[in-house]
Amino acid sequence: MDKTKRCIASEKLCETGFSYTLSLISGKYKMTILYTLMEFGIVRYNELQRYIKGISYKTLSLSLKELERDMLIIRKEYPQIPPKVEYSLSERGKSLMYILDSMCEWGDKNRID
Repeated sequence: MDKTKRCIASEKLCETGFSYTLSLISGKYKMTILYTLMEFGIVRYNELQRYIKGISYKTLSLSLKELERDMLIIRKEYPQIPPKVEYSLSERGKSLMYILDSMCEWGDKNRID
């Protein structure tokens, strides 16, 4: 038997780079948030909520916290009243933009209307 032949039963998708990347960007709005920050640079919370129509306060807040925890975005809080918070891509987040751009291009070329 050929020992170099791979068997799907012994493979573990959860241990692949694909699975790890997907775990960081999965969710209904995470890729949209990242793409918005790529397009507009520094964005405030209310601007994100207006731009991403239909996203709830709770969902946006949770998604931003997860993206910050995963070091894909930077949250900058200013000590003023009313509070001012800005979000931008981290260097790690910027490194994902090639992937998101490619997905956008694929969608434009393969859209079925």
